[in-house]
Amino acid sequence: MTIFGLMVRLIFVITLACYGVANASEPEQVSANSLVKQADDIKHKVEQEQLQKARDATKQTQVREQKVLKRQESAEWQTEQRLKAQQQFKQRESREQKYLREAREAAAKERKIPTP
Repeated sequence: MTIFGLMVRLIFVITLACYGVANASEPEQVSANSLVKQADDIKHKVEQEQLQKARDATKQTQVREQKVLKRQESAEWQTEQRLKAQQQFKQRESREQKYLREAREAAAKERKIPTP
């Protein structure tokens, strides 16, 4: 049953209860009191259902938030790994350039063979 349907029934029961209280004779008073009790029970049930739906929605929202955070964290990790790899590549490249430069300099130097 939908919340709207329960609310309509609740209003109907309250209306009947108020009408019964206005035309109060003893047997109708007991009936009106039972209607009021039923209306209170229905109201309580509707409130509990709404609270449960709110709790469920909150849990679902938290689950979705956690999924999004995990995706974002993995993307950050991937970005960090990519940056580290780029830095390592640049360091390797600069070392290689350094060795080549030193080799060129060594090749360009004149070697003097010491005389005995």
